[in-house]
Amino acid sequence: MPSTSTGHVFLVAAPSGAGKSSLVNALLANNPSIMLSISCTTRPMRPGEENGKHYHFIQVDEYQKLRDSNNLLESAEVHGNFYGTPAQPVQHALQQGQDVLLEIDWQGARQVRQHYPDAIGIFILPPSIPALEERLRKRGQDDDNVIARRLLAAGGEMAHVGEFQYAIINDDFQVALTQLQSIIQSSRLHTPAQAQRHADLFNQLGISATAAVPL
Repeated sequence: MPSTSTGHVFLVAAPSGAGKSSLVNALLANNPSIMLSISCTTRPMRPGEENGKHYHFIQVDEYQKLRDSNNLLESAEVHGNFYGTPAQPVQHALQQGQDVLLEIDWQGARQVRQHYPDAIGIFILPPSIPALEERLRKRGQDDDNVIARRLLAAGGEMAHVGEFQYAIINDDFQVALTQLQSIIQSSRLHTPAQAQRHADLFNQLGISATAAVPL
């Protein structure tokens, strides 16, 4: 499925309430060159959602065709509905030299790495469990039972932080955003990426791109 490209795949994961979406939205606002991968789902569209912006809303038979033809980078069933990451938009963006960011959970990240072993994993951590609970309550979206389930699930999710190359503690939002931007920028400056992106310059300077250390 993947082919040689100059773009990077960034996998951003976090427990619910850690601030992942806020950080990603702020990052994308300052970095329009990064493409946010839009997942597909078979669940019904909710009020305020837009097809192609929040999700690609599709029928079950269409989802099954994508999955069975190996055109999903990752897939999962949640509460009777199917979710997945279409492979084609990601592959096309990478071939054009564009970076792609996926908001994802640790299980989905594992599946994506089977296709893109060099994907760069970033895990967003809360400063503490009490802080995480406070943020969940401030959102005003869930009742006490749902919040309790989310906090219980958070422990299991955070146990997989070691599978990600980077961990950001979202205590101060601006600091966390700066750290996220730094990871993106430093990844773009890796020698192999620069050698691919600026192949003509490397040739002019007499530098062999094949001598670059792997990512």
